[in-house]
Amino acid sequence: MAGDALVGWLNWCTPDELTAAVRRHRGARGIRRARAALAEIRPGSRSPGETRLRLSLVRRGLPQPALNHDVVVDGRWVACVDLAYPSARVAIEYESDLHRTDPRTFRKDLTRGEDLKDADWWLVRATSDDVGHAADRFADRVRRLLASGRDGRHDTRHRRPLQTIS
Repeated sequence: MAGDALVGWLNWCTPDELTAAVRRHRGARGIRRARAALAEIRPGSRSPGETRLRLSLVRRGLPQPALNHDVVVDGRWVACVDLAYPSARVAIEYESDLHRTDPRTFRKDLTRGEDLKDADWWLVRATSDDVGHAADRFADRVRRLLASGRDGRHDTRHRRPLQTIS
């Protein structure tokens, strides 16, 4: 997680600079763990929650998701989502308590969710539980959505046009 922070939201170094630093400190305490962690670093994460979620999914056998992915449909920007599997049209948003307690953030999240639905994307919301005690269940849910998206079965809700009530 520290590696994602250093090359991501803190912007302290590049992945190559971090790799070089680890190589320079051969034999230092903890260097084996640091070397192993290098393989898991992905620039682009914007929060510790996103990194924990990504690592949890990958460690449970799911493919590496795109980070902070811009969803664009028919040339129109729809949303930027924390994690995404674009080929299956699956978006994942990590929701910290801010998303629940801040009214402005909450409203933006609702609008983004509806925009993604309209664009025929699945939106999966994750909380700290989904990287903790419920991580297996969450990964299974994402796995099912990836399979249904690849098979061409996606959002099967057919929306009827709204009718004006007079």
